[in-house]
Amino acid sequence: MAMSQGASLLEKALGHGKNAITEQDMTNAARDREKYADPSGETMKALAWMGKNDVQVLEVPKPRVIEPQDVILKVTGTTICGSDLHLLHGAVVEMQKGDILGHEFCGRVDSVGAEVKSLKPGQRVVASFQIACGDCQYCQRKQSSQCERTNANTIENAMYGGRTAGMFGYSHFTGGFAGGQAEYVRVPYGNVNLLPLPDDVPDEKALYLSDVLATSWNCVVDTGVKDGDVVAIWGAGPIGVMCAEMSFTNGAKRVIVIDGGSGAWRLDYLTSKLPKVETLDFSKLPKGESVTSQLKNMVPGGGPDVALECVAGEYAKGWGHYFEMMLGMETDTSEIINEMITSVKNFGRCGITGVYVGFTNHFNIGSLMERGIRLIGNGQAPVHMYWEKLLQMIKDGKTDPGIMLTHRVDVSEFDELYKVFDKREMGMQKVFVQTRFSDPPAQGTPPLTKLKA
Repeated sequence: MAMSQGASLLEKALGHGKNAITEQDMTNAARDREKYADPSGETMKALAWMGKNDVQVLEVPKPRVIEPQDVILKVTGTTICGSDLHLLHGAVVEMQKGDILGHEFCGRVDSVGAEVKSLKPGQRVVASFQIACGDCQYCQRKQSSQCERTNANTIENAMYGGRTAGMFGYSHFTGGFAGGQAEYVRVPYGNVNLLPLPDDVPDEKALYLSDVLATSWNCVVDTGVKDGDVVAIWGAGPIGVMCAEMSFTNGAKRVIVIDGGSGAWRLDYLTSKLPKVETLDFSKLPKGESVTSQLKNMVPGGGPDVALECVAGEYAKGWGHYFEMMLGMETDTSEIINEMITSVKNFGRCGITGVYVGFTNHFNIGSLMERGIRLIGNGQAPVHMYWEKLLQMIKDGKTDPGIMLTHRVDVSEFDELYKVFDKREMGMQKVFVQTRFSDPPAQGTPPLTKLKA
C-alpha cells in the first residue's frame, strides 16, 4: 500500500491520531435515543456495541417517527450475520459506543409517517439491510446498495472514491443508522425499504430476504455462474451454503466448498443438506499441498471455472498478514483472494462477497493480469433488485432458507449469542432471534434454545 493519501485515510479509519473517536463522541448514540424517543415512554431491548469484543443487551427508549417517510417497525424476527462479527471485533471503522447493531430483520408495522401510503399498521414486512432513497440514479435502476443520498460519511467517500448506501446497524461508516437487533426499529424511506409479506411465507423464511438470500444470489449471478461451470466456494457459513444451492440452481455441474479449522464441522453440515456438494478441508491438506494444488487435482483442465469468496478479509492465515493487520499496515488480508486467483483456470472468474473494508498488501496482481482472471467485487447486494424474485422462489420451492437455519434464540440472550456464534460452537449456522412480538415457531423450524444457565 502506498504510504501517502491511502495511509492517512487508513490511519483515520482505524482511529489513530487526532481523528480517533473521543469519549464525548461515544455518548452520541445515547443522546440521540433520548432525543428521538417515542413520547409514550415505552422502552425496548436492544443489542448495543460497547467497544471491541463487547456487546450488551440494553433497555433503551422506543424510537419514534422523525421524517414523513419513516416507518416504526415491531421486530418479529432478527438474526446475527457473519459480517456482524467484523463489528464485534472492531474490524469495521467508525463504530461508536452504544450503537444498536443488526441489519437483517422483519416485523409488523407499528406506526407510519405522513407520506407513507403503501403500508399500514399491523402489516407484515421484511426490511432491506441497505437504506435506499428510491429516487437517485442507482435506486431508479434498483441498484439500491449504491444509493447516493442515504450515507453522508466523508471518510468512506474519500477512501472508496464514491458513496454507497446507508445500512442498518453497520457503523457510522455506512450512515450511523440504528439497527434491528432490537424490539423496535425506525425504517427511513419506509415506502422503499420494506417489502410486504404474504401469509404463506413465515418469518423464519421471509427474514432472510433482508440480506443473506439476496447476497448469495447476487454473488452467484453477478460473478456469472452458468450451465456446466465448476464452482469453488470459500466458506461454508450461511452465505456459502446458499451460494452452493443457488449455483446448482443456476446450472453449475459441480460445487466444491472450502473450509476448515474451527469451521470444519460446517462442511459435514453442508453435505447433510446438499449431498451433491464436494468439500475441501484446508486444515487437513497433505504435507506440501495447498488449496490451489488440491483444486487443480480435483478439477482437470486447469481448475474451477468460478471462485466465490464468502468469508471476508479479516481472517489472516499467515503470520505476515496477522502482524500487518495488528500494526495497522492493512485492514484486510489478500490470502484467500490470492488462492482464488491461482486456483481458477485461465480466464476464470472470481467474485468477492465477503466484507473487505479498506486496503490489503501482497496482492497477486501478476497472476490476475497474465492469466486473464476476472476479479469481480460483488458489492453489497442490491436487495431491491432481487427480493421479489427471491420471495417467489421461496413460494415455488426453488430455494429453501431452511437449509441454513439451525437455532432459535430470544432477543434477551443476544449478547450470549454473539459469543457462541463467534466461537462457531453448538453447530450454529443461521439463527432466528425472536422478540416479544414474534409468532410461535413455524412448523419444521427449530425450537427455542436457551443459551444462559
